[in-house]
Amino acid sequence: MTDKVVGDFLLTRKEAAKYLGKSPGTLAVWHSTNRYNLKLIKRFGRTYYRLTELDAFLENQTKFF
Repeated sequence: MTDKVVGDFLLTRKEAAKYLGKSPGTLAVWHSTNRYNLKLIKRFGRTYYRLTELDAFLENQTKFF
């Protein structure tokens, strides 16, 4: 399920992981170790990522290749 908030979409950790081609566990590790600055939102005990943040992350990652 994807929530819509003021023109931006929120993805669950599972959806965000699929979007990035990673596992949900990888995103959890990245967050706990501060490996990447992926901002997340905690809402009702669940973790969400903004689609625009994920797109910006992908954009920054592809600049290095």
